[in-house]
Amino acid sequence: MHNTKVRTLCECAILLALSIVLSYIKFFKLPFDGSITLFSMLPVCLIAIRHGIKWGLGTAFCFSWFQILQGGIFAWGLTPVMLISSLFLDYIAAYTVLGLAGIFRKKGFWGMLGGIALVCALRFLIHFLAGIILWANFEEFVAFGKEWINRPVLYSICYNGVYMLPETVLTVGVGAVLLKIPQIKKMILPTDK
Repeated sequence: MHNTKVRTLCECAILLALSIVLSYIKFFKLPFDGSITLFSMLPVCLIAIRHGIKWGLGTAFCFSWFQILQGGIFAWGLTPVMLISSLFLDYIAAYTVLGLAGIFRKKGFWGMLGGIALVCALRFLIHFLAGIILWANFEEFVAFGKEWINRPVLYSICYNGVYMLPETVLTVGVGAVLLKIPQIKKMILPTDK
């Protein structure tokens, strides 16, 4: 029992480190955070698929704190309320939700792939809500020009969609490929099946 937990913890640490490394490989970065990475969400999702939601949420929570440190949010000069709200919505909630990818893991290939797609959609939804609540009418953070002020829904959909749609397509696409390769599939399959 003890060796199993140590092994699981080591797998989580290795895949978390892989997610962190992949998050540095950016194809596109928006001015106020948000970027298209080399499927950096996928290793965290694979932890949730392999070991369940508990381990997935723990790993994703750690990943969220790394994203806070990498994001540069502290350099923006936000009020304390905006800073705390942004930390919670744009980072902790948005990245921790990746740990739910294993929710349908026992349903086979489509369940695992559906879990990955679901958490990507949930992450987009959280960023979208943060955009409406926090950023859409904040003149200093208008990325597309002054005409977007007072259009919070459209602004948030466009801003977050620019990076989350390609990031989701990459993550789900590579996840589908990995889950189809027999040798990799054996390594990813849930441990408590």
